[in-house]
Amino acid sequence: MRCSHSSITDVQSFRGADCNTDHYLVVAKLRERLAVRKQATNTSDGGRFNLRKPNDLEVRKQYQIEITNRLAALENVSEKEDINRAWKSIKENYKTSATESLRMHEIKQHKPCFDEECLGILDHRKQAKMQWIRDPSQSNADNLNNVRRDASRHFRNKRRHI
Repeated sequence: MRCSHSSITDVQSFRGADCNTDHYLVVAKLRERLAVRKQATNTSDGGRFNLRKPNDLEVRKQYQIEITNRLAALENVSEKEDINRAWKSIKENYKTSATESLRMHEIKQHKPCFDEECLGILDHRKQAKMQWIRDPSQSNADNLNNVRRDASRHFRNKRRHI
């Protein structure tokens, strides 16, 4: 993001923020002028079809039969009917056929990897950092680095095994 100096309204640094680094957290307030853009009128209903199913021969044949039957019913439509209404019915036929034969794509639910053990490790890391801030000796710095390394290793292993 490009930012000119006139857009920055306030800057603060926070020493006590725990962000797993020896740097301090800096927070800046920006004033930005954005152009408003109109949203597209065609929004999807949020579902996606499972597009791996048409590779199965039975599913493909079932879909073709359903589409053929539904479109055969539309052949009797008179020419006086509104073109928009005809298009809407064709579109609905395709959607319902796809929903019945292909089904919707199921979204995987992720298991949370943050638990009480992780909370305890974060507290231990925070205590080590606060001790290093109070007394920045080499032994406290080494202790902080070891605790950070162990915490990062634990979190990485936790994410891998889920």
